[in-house]
Amino acid sequence: MEEPRHLDKILIKNLVLKNVTGVDSWQRLKSQPVVISVWLYTDISAAGNSDHVTNSIHYGHVTKAISKLTETSTFKSIEELGHAIVHLCCVHFGAERTTVKVEQPKALLHAAAAGVQLSRTKQDFEGIEDKKQTMTKGDISGLGKEDMVFIKDMRLSTIIGVNPWEREEKQVVVVNLTVYPSTMLLPNQHHEENGESNKSYHMRTMVRTLTRYIESSGYKTVEAFAVAVARIAIEKCHVNKIRVQLEKPSAILFADASGIEVTRDRAWLNRVLEQEKEAKRAFAHHSDVTGSGKEIPASYTQTAYIALGSNVGDRVKNLYTALDMLESDCSSVVLDTSFLYETPPMYYTEQPAFLNAACKIATCLEPQQLLDRLKHVETALGREASFRNAPRPVDLDILFYNDLVMESENLTIPHIGIQEREFVLWPLCDIAKDMEHPKLYKTCGQLLSQLLKIAAESETGVAQIDKVVPIQQNQLWKWKSKTYIMGILNTTPDSFSDGGNYVDVDNAVAAAEHMKEEGADIIDIGGMSTRPGADDQFPEEEEIRRVVPVIKKLRERGFDLPISIDTFRASVAEAAVEAGATLINDISGGARDPNMLSVMAKTKVPVCLMHMRGDAKTMMSKDNVTYENDDVIEDVTHQLHLLVQNALGAGVYRWNIIIDPGLGFAKTAKHDIEILRRLGDMVQGSESVLDGFPSLMGPSRKKFIGNLTGVQEAEKRSFGTAGAVAASIAGGANILRVHDVRPMWEVTQVCDSIWRSG
Repeated sequence: MEEPRHLDKILIKNLVLKNVTGVDSWQRLKSQPVVISVWLYTDISAAGNSDHVTNSIHYGHVTKAISKLTETSTFKSIEELGHAIVHLCCVHFGAERTTVKVEQPKALLHAAAAGVQLSRTKQDFEGIEDKKQTMTKGDISGLGKEDMVFIKDMRLSTIIGVNPWEREEKQVVVVNLTVYPSTMLLPNQHHEENGESNKSYHMRTMVRTLTRYIESSGYKTVEAFAVAVARIAIEKCHVNKIRVQLEKPSAILFADASGIEVTRDRAWLNRVLEQEKEAKRAFAHHSDVTGSGKEIPASYTQTAYIALGSNVGDRVKNLYTALDMLESDCSSVVLDTSFLYETPPMYYTEQPAFLNAACKIATCLEPQQLLDRLKHVETALGREASFRNAPRPVDLDILFYNDLVMESENLTIPHIGIQEREFVLWPLCDIAKDMEHPKLYKTCGQLLSQLLKIAAESETGVAQIDKVVPIQQNQLWKWKSKTYIMGILNTTPDSFSDGGNYVDVDNAVAAAEHMKEEGADIIDIGGMSTRPGADDQFPEEEEIRRVVPVIKKLRERGFDLPISIDTFRASVAEAAVEAGATLINDISGGARDPNMLSVMAKTKVPVCLMHMRGDAKTMMSKDNVTYENDDVIEDVTHQLHLLVQNALGAGVYRWNIIIDPGLGFAKTAKHDIEILRRLGDMVQGSESVLDGFPSLMGPSRKKFIGNLTGVQEAEKRSFGTAGAVAASIAGGANILRVHDVRPMWEVTQVCDSIWRSG
């Protein structure tokens, strides 16, 4: 058998040229430097034997041709430029095989360079007359298995290392990434409207995602760090395979750097995810945190983001009905919902304010089919043909559909108005803040920041947009406007500070009406004591007997405040809501009763998810008050996040979720004080997984206040409670659950004037 012919290489290294290859690091369309290296595989034997250059490929001629091609043409991406050079070398200069590396030294803000390396043979171009035709021949113009996209020398600052001093201050790490995708988009490449473009990911967004992750991380080992970076790239940025090289320049005094290199692919990630799924199932079996997610049909493989708005009729009911019809009439499953916003009308301003939201759906419908179904929902809810931007019972728009870019007579994706509408971007950022607009190459978060900056500098200023919750029919709470007071009404014989006071229905009703007069915004009615050591196993029927008559009688008397039902039992919650309760306050966050999350989703009332461990008898045991690394903030935040995800997965709307860190529940006095001190870290800021969720705090008369003040009688701890209430408001709490309504109302008036004014 004849041995394969040996090929020599002719090299052109680091040829620096200028070209308008997409946008620069600031996304400006301008001429940029590109650095080109070329390896031409050919047989140089004739020239080597004759010492005559005409018997070989003349690298001078190749260089001139590449220079002319690069500097006289405009390319959408460096990938397209690379393919043009490969075509030139293989077809016009006859190289048997060509490898081209093209990089842009300042394509990205946080990296030295970004680039692509690709190889093709002369045979790949057989039957193709010019480079334009290469764009239609298989993966010649795409990125094949042997091709690579690379990011050179990302220099970022993060906590990394096991030594105590390395945990104190961030140090520089240098990250090099090599991606092996079949459909990866380069820094300036545009999505095409066909085929594989929907599976692609924009490299600029990948770097932004990894930068944000790296700079907020705090790993002890470079091994775990590098593997985590690889996972983020595969899982969040949809690459198929990646090599991560991580260096610590400051690690060794007499060396440039120490580091590690790992290569991971999607098969590895699938194995990891399966292992984690098994571990999660085992955890759920032994844990008190459970949840039920919606079932998604196998055919629902497409993802879309839908904007919802209403400003006519019962706005909340309109939105709820539209969401129900998305699932019943539009072959879709609602995966996530945003917070809810009341916004002023835009364009045509002589009309009522809107309620706006956004949702993420899984669907089997193609874009035009989905649009047709959405129009059907609008018509069914009473929207009629009228002038543009007229008042409407419901308005449904497709914002994104996968990564698709398309434009037809009646449908443009992404939606043409996203970047100019605050009322779209606010809710969209709740569920897709880091999603990049496939035409504008900015994330939704960046688009909102840019729009807010422009609005702030305009004559009219930023629009008055309020995050709201529909606390009961025809009543919205605006979370920014004030701190809400929740008055405690225990219809139990054994509560820790007022047990037995309101067992009688008439006494309970009178107490609720008195709390309203004192300034309460909502009444929290509970029929079971959850103090440490209490019996929380008595029959559900007894709990219902204690609370439902009180709720019914209040409603019969025209009591118009919202009423909360304090229970972890689904049957009690459902009976209370049917009687007139408008909020479910569950100390277990939906974890104790497997039916609770479905009741929360079905009733569509606001819900409060609280953190606790164990039950009333076991929550103060040593195991339940011991937190990993003694970090109660991290542990409680993580657990609350799981509770929120369980609720969202069960169909509870994001705008209906309130969180409660659970002061006194499986917490020592030290833990309670730490939560009060760092509440802002838990519930505010882009770094928190709970950012945006309103919070409830219940410090009233708690044991830690008695420990601090020496006041043993719970009912005499009002002054200590006032201090805890003030601390809660300073930390961003939205609702205060208290026994002494009037004094705490006065505290909130002063605190709101300090921390919420303006």
